Amino acid sequence: MTQLLFRPQQKASDARTRPTTVGSARVNVVGVARTFGPIEALRDITLRVAPGELLVITGRSGSGKSTLLNLIGGLDQPSAGRVLIDGEPIWDRPSIVGARRELVGFVFQQHLLLPELSAQMNVEVPLIGAGTPRRERRRRALELLDEVGLSERATHPPSMLSGGERQRVAVARALANSPRLLLADEPTGSLDSANATRVIDLLLQLRERHGMTVIIVSYDRAVIAHADHIATLLDGRLDRDEQPPDGRDDRS
Repeated sequence: MTQLLFRPQQKASDARTRPTTVGSARVNVVGVARTFGPIEALRDITLRVAPGELLVITGRSGSGKSTLLNLIGGLDQPSAGRVLIDGEPIWDRPSIVGARRELVGFVFQQHLLLPELSAQMNVEVPLIGAGTPRRERRRRALELLDEVGLSERATHPPSMLSGGERQRVAVARALANSPRLLLADEPTGSLDSANATRVIDLLLQLRERHGMTVIIVSYDRAVIAHADHIATLLDGRLDRDEQPPDGRDDRS
């Protein structure tokens, strides 16, 4: 089994060494707003994310963090403004479903695994949607489960996995179609501290290995400590857009 998952935790300065940007996405959020009837959830958000960057979106509960992540990933459409991935508005692509499948991997706070399927089959689900042949789906799913340290749990349904294991299966599923952009919405929010640390380490290591752009919604200080770029929301506005002292700004 691969030793990737259980290496010693990286220091924050080490984690900010930018990985290769081959296969990573550039994200531009331009003047984005989102309203729900009379409620203005987001107002005039402009944000640039460089290829290979680790952005953490943080802020108080109700500040619009998850709404912004959903807009970036094409799960929701802005009321105003645009979200561009690699210079192209995501909603201008011929198929938003195809764009999400090809470009973006999602990890949610609640893992959202299908309870009747094994870990392996849960990882295969995005590959079925992409029309990947059965033999290749199986090979890819087992490869990813090995990468997250769960090769021996491939046949187990979610009910037979711990909370941390379920979240690691969710990470493997998010990687199934080799996305250039990985989005994670409070991926440690429902985990105890030990499993939260494992998931953080896993996301950092996978970013290094695969060269993805990663955007994480979190108020967890352990996650924020590894960020190249921190965006703080307040009442639906971008309150702060900052680079930590050890980060690098390649957005110009």
